[in-house]
Amino acid sequence: MESSITPLGGDVYEIDTRMAGYSGITAGYLILSDRPCLVEPGTAGSVPVVRQALSELGIGPSDLATVVVTHIHLDHAGGVGDIAELYPDAEVVVHEKGARHLASPERLMRSARMVYGDKLDVLFGELKPTEASRIRSVEESGVIDLGGGRRLESHHSPGHAKHHVGLVDSQTGDLYVGDAAGLYIPETADVRPATPPPDFDLELTLRSLDKFRALGPQRLLFAHYGPVDEVDDTLLRSAEELRIWVDTVRDARDQSLDLDHAVAMVRERTLERYAVNKDPELAAKYEVLSGAEANVAGIMHSLDQGR
Repeated sequence: MESSITPLGGDVYEIDTRMAGYSGITAGYLILSDRPCLVEPGTAGSVPVVRQALSELGIGPSDLATVVVTHIHLDHAGGVGDIAELYPDAEVVVHEKGARHLASPERLMRSARMVYGDKLDVLFGELKPTEASRIRSVEESGVIDLGGGRRLESHHSPGHAKHHVGLVDSQTGDLYVGDAAGLYIPETADVRPATPPPDFDLELTLRSLDKFRALGPQRLLFAHYGPVDEVDDTLLRSAEELRIWVDTVRDARDQSLDLDHAVAMVRERTLERYAVNKDPELAAKYEVLSGAEANVAGIMHSLDQGR
């Protein structure tokens, strides 16, 4: 199998975590600083891939200082418990609203199983608990020491999830955006929303995107997928796409249409907007990761809640 590692400069390495065997939809990142830090370990099923990549980059069991997740959804954080076991000296950093779920994942796993059913094991695997003493929670902001004066600064960025943070690297100006700016599809340069239930909130998401722009990052590092240099343009496009999806779902709801009809309306209204739609195989891959139905359901739920 080809290497899952891509060097991005500044001692940052992208790791293709190969979620459910797919290449190019879920990335983790290793910052190989004095205190090495793994951002987004990916799913439980991705742990062997991530462990192999860290080993290739010279990180042994006692070398990893920190594991950070932007939020606790299973495509980002499902492997945290396993990684914490493999790297016993690593501190696990997460927003305070997600910390208890990493320590006691039963409720999170139950609700995920209700959504995904049998597909859960294939897509994600089981999130194992992390010892509470290993977890450090951050609030509105926080600092992760990368050694040598370098730091990651966390910024609470709800909207996609209430436990979401963005992370800025003081040395490179990279902003790890998690899912707060949606998906970036490198093959086509499309930006698409990620609006799953139950937390999606349009106003909070737009506010988080404004916060990201105000931070003035040099580059965006998407969990889905990869580095993007056109920072302002991409964040503005993310906001624009969100508004189009929400307006469309609101129209469907005003006409008392059900979920299937709302999904059909969104597909029709966005068909020409995304070049990925011209490539059925690529479109299908991203549908597995962030399907239109789940995103429309998240928007419907937020409108029902009056958000």
